[in-house]
Amino acid sequence: MKIAFVGKGGSGKTTLSSLFIRHLAASRVPVIAVDADINQHLGAALGLDEAEAAALPAMGAHLPLIKDYLRGSNPRIPSSESMIKTTPPGEGSRLLRVGEDNPVYDACVRTVDLDGAAVRLMATGPFTEADLGVACYHSKVGAVELCLNHLVDGREEYVVVDMTAGSDSFASGMFTRFDMTFLVAEPTRKGVAVYRQYKEYARDFGVPLKVVGNKVQGPEDLAFLRDAAGDDLLVTVGHSDWVRAMEKGRPARFAHLEEANRHALERLHHTADAAYGRRDWERYTRQMVHFHLKNAESWGNAKTGVDLAAQVDPSFVLSEGAATPQPA
Repeated sequence: MKIAFVGKGGSGKTTLSSLFIRHLAASRVPVIAVDADINQHLGAALGLDEAEAAALPAMGAHLPLIKDYLRGSNPRIPSSESMIKTTPPGEGSRLLRVGEDNPVYDACVRTVDLDGAAVRLMATGPFTEADLGVACYHSKVGAVELCLNHLVDGREEYVVVDMTAGSDSFASGMFTRFDMTFLVAEPTRKGVAVYRQYKEYARDFGVPLKVVGNKVQGPEDLAFLRDAAGDDLLVTVGHSDWVRAMEKGRPARFAHLEEANRHALERLHHTADAAYGRRDWERYTRQMVHFHLKNAESWGNAKTGVDLAAQVDPSFVLSEGAATPQPA
């Protein structure tokens, strides 16, 4: 299951995504965690110290390797240089599986221990001084989008992505890559405005969206969110001494998280799991192709010098049963 956490800056989306990842790990569910925000905080939220978080490999730095591996023997893609972030898989492409070992994971994944349970962590990489004035955020997350396009996951296999803050999450087709999107919203006018913006974008593409109310301090905050989000409001999270200690670098064992907040995470898990029955791989593939053709026409063809529409394999549908060739 592919799960996204989104929300405005400061809403607590990284904290909530890290808590959900910890919950899944404690449930002994296979998890790949992805920090897709250039403000790289997920590693620290999962307990890495400053040096460990800074040492995480940047997926963008390994983009040539990622492209070469995923291209496989796909005859529609004569070279990895012609691949862009939206290139869809086809016959002969190599696919990624949550629990496997492969060269992409070897280069980009680091294992994080969470109270004796291991999760795989990947990071898009932060902006560097060399990027200033010459690169945009979307050039960094291209590796994440390409991997999601080629990733096959099943029930009780989770890929949890901490997305960039605000509406930038909708600036590419990546927002359609998820079985469930959790929008973290504070009980404020700005928090509600972000929800309404996301709701409008998501509706056109059938993106499942639920609101997680954060920093809710009482009945008035709850009523405010209910009035704004209606049935989309799934659960709320209040103050947490456990989170405060974690943010100071002194977390207790996850089993000591407050009972109300543990119940909230269980609700998220149940909601995400229930989305499995509504999966539509044909629509998923169709939307992937839609955004690839848009990107090809707007900038991709000019950048690569080839007709990227030719990369689309009309007979291929990404699914759990899709075959992938093994590395030579």
